[in-house]
Amino acid sequence: MMGEFIIYYRGKIIGGIYDNRFLLKAVDSAKEYLPNHRYELPYEGAKKMLLIEELDNKEFLAGLLNAMYDDLPAPKPKRKK
Repeated sequence: MMGEFIIYYRGKIIGGIYDNRFLLKAVDSAKEYLPNHRYELPYEGAKKMLLIEELDNKEFLAGLLNAMYDDLPAPKPKRKK
């Protein structure tokens, strides 16, 4: 089952909000940016994601998302109907 909200950054999916938790994809650059990272499951059967608890620090979040951007997969092209 999908989470409550999927979060995009510059057109790429970075994570989501699941049960009032902000979780990001566990790409290498995010793990390096967060040396003491903690994993959580967004829902049963899903891949582990990084729990982000420092939500009030805009500089931290902007740096983290910019660091992650190149490691995130490109969006899939939309199918023509």
